[in-house]
Amino acid sequence: MAITISDNAKDKIFSLLKQRQTPDHYLKISMQGGGCSGLIYHYEFVDNPGKKDKIFEFDNVKICVDLKSYLFLNNMEIDYEEDLFKSGLIFNNPNMTKSCGCGKSVNY
Repeated sequence: MAITISDNAKDKIFSLLKQRQTPDHYLKISMQGGGCSGLIYHYEFVDNPGKKDKIFEFDNVKICVDLKSYLFLNNMEIDYEEDLFKSGLIFNNPNMTKSCGCGKSVNY
């Protein structure tokens, strides 16, 4: 019971951290209210996790998730996709029950 990450996502996140000259920072992932389905994924780079955050380390990439969001994100896989039209992190979450048409908003 954890969060997993693909090699593509891990490489991209570490590349971004190096570009920002912050390779020791964490990718913090959380769920926030909003969107047409009720919740949206929010992520940002932070220098330190919160005191009660769950921490996951994948080689040179560290991810933190607040406990409330972890209830929704447990068993999720983080992937990275890049094609002609878009690029970005993809959250493959088996807990999700529905999403909006654009895929930015989800419900559980």
